[in-house]
Amino acid sequence: MASSKFTPMIIILFICTISLSFGSISCKNDFVTNQAALFVFGDSLFEVGNNNYFDCLPGFRSNYFPYGKTTFQFPTGRVSNGRIMIDFIAEDAWLPLLPPNLQPGYSSSQLTYGLNFATTAAGVFAATFPGVSKDLRTQLSSFKNATQVLRSKLGDVEARRVISKAVYLFHIGANDYQYPFFANTSTITTTTKERFVDFVIGNTTNVVEELYKMGARKFGFLSLGPFGCTPSASITDPTKIGSCFEPVSELINLHNQEFPKVLRRLERQLSGFKYSLHDFHTSLLQRINNPSRYGFKQGKMACCGSGPLRGVNTCGFRNGPSQGYQLCENADDYIFFDSSHLTEKAHGQIAELIWSGSPNVTAPYNLKTLFAL
Repeated sequence: MASSKFTPMIIILFICTISLSFGSISCKNDFVTNQAALFVFGDSLFEVGNNNYFDCLPGFRSNYFPYGKTTFQFPTGRVSNGRIMIDFIAEDAWLPLLPPNLQPGYSSSQLTYGLNFATTAAGVFAATFPGVSKDLRTQLSSFKNATQVLRSKLGDVEARRVISKAVYLFHIGANDYQYPFFANTSTITTTTKERFVDFVIGNTTNVVEELYKMGARKFGFLSLGPFGCTPSASITDPTKIGSCFEPVSELINLHNQEFPKVLRRLERQLSGFKYSLHDFHTSLLQRINNPSRYGFKQGKMACCGSGPLRGVNTCGFRNGPSQGYQLCENADDYIFFDSSHLTEKAHGQIAELIWSGSPNVTAPYNLKTLFAL
């Protein structure tokens, strides 16, 4: 099982990542020969620490215990007890752990392996959780800055090769659908659900098309997960504790119906455009509804938090020391580590499906095939 592997290679990759970031140890430039880079865009599902490096509220960071307590044994900024799916995918692709792009001092040589631009609470729109995240277009701007560094270090020809061979992985949009309910905005009441979903998908597509124009050809996507069914969402209506929050679920389901159509259109219109789409919604919902089938004991309760289902987001005193929290004994028994985010074990299982899943869950290519193209 993917979530249980912690091989000597991942230790070497982690040391090399730290070395590339801080320049304390020399890692050979040919450590991974002619390997495709991985550039990551998204939200807290993919966050590896970017929120540690800009002025955002402490409640939107995960740089404190018990986050990171399992594998790393210290908080890294990942919103989990250990590794997240990006880390497993990097290991499968023989890449070092990707650093957050906002981390000061990472070596420019790291760019040939990739970067992670994802931030907690990020959405497609800048108005989604404003001030505490970097929206998708801001992440794209950061990538453009990184390509300038690539060109200055490698020259145009080699930089174009890195960009065209790389894989670009996305999970974005869920926060755009959750934020209107979190902030009690009028977004949902002033437009139809269908039009709102079109806005989210359209703006995501614009970024994908810009990357394509820059030379990107291989893209990976996750459908949006069942975020109306997280412990946090499942206590939104106090009269239906444990039930999915339908207003969010409806928007996410509509998004997941429409987004594959857009990807098929892009495949027809853009020469050389290749993509992988993993049905994350189904993969995670199956585990929530049937945890024992996948080696878990708890599908709807979080390991860390407070209140019903530990769905109140207080893990690690996230909202201050006055709000206590409970912490489970064994995170591997749980799908959710905190009120909205997965445990390392759940991340590992999903990563395995993204990397080498069959066409019924990851299509038309899985990431293993996409990297090899």
